[in-house]
Amino acid sequence: MLISRNNNADSINSFQSILALVKKDLLLEVRQQYTFYGVILYVASTIFVLYLAMNHPEDNVWNGLFWMIQLFICVNAVAKSFLAESRGRMLYFYTIAGARDFVLSKLLFNAMLMVVMSLVSMLLFFLLMGNPINNPWTFTGIVCLGGCSLSLVFTFLAAIAARAQQNAALMAIMGFPLIIPQLMLLMKISTVAFADVIQAGLGQLVMLLAGLDILVVLLAVILFPFLWKD
Repeated sequence: MLISRNNNADSINSFQSILALVKKDLLLEVRQQYTFYGVILYVASTIFVLYLAMNHPEDNVWNGLFWMIQLFICVNAVAKSFLAESRGRMLYFYTIAGARDFVLSKLLFNAMLMVVMSLVSMLLFFLLMGNPINNPWTFTGIVCLGGCSLSLVFTFLAAIAARAQQNAALMAIMGFPLIIPQLMLLMKISTVAFADVIQAGLGQLVMLLAGLDILVVLLAVILFPFLWKD
């Protein structure tokens, strides 16, 4: 009985720590609005250049361009999360929170940030590149799921790169072999939104993507404490 109460207390404290760290990141993002608006400007200018070059492309081209833009958005918006943390700030977090709580808070905050960025990018694509989507609500759900998936991978890679002090090199070396299969899977899933009817096998592909996301979270929770001690 006592062990159960202690476990419940630890779970509550862990949840409160994660919420506090997410709130901290949110407040910093609100105060440093130039970073958020900088990414929005990057997204808008990139999509505008694509519009000038291609106007309204075919469905497959539209789909491929959209997910490639999401990749670059994720690199710019999410990868900076660990790079912004100075050594002194990391030492402070080390005294008030555990490694698991810290990395989970980063994963959660970056997932929310990437969902917002993905939805903004989707709206800009609809506005400038046309709207070939037959199932907009299905595509919106896929975009939210895809934004979370990309953010989880790059948050995990950013944590490793920041602690290894080889940020750009490690993210390039580790990132693309991991992210290319995920991008291909997202492109395959999102083609469903262009069809008039829901194709068979969609549930299996979504479950596969969700399984990859869970695997990334588990790897982050298991491996980050070893980097945290350094």
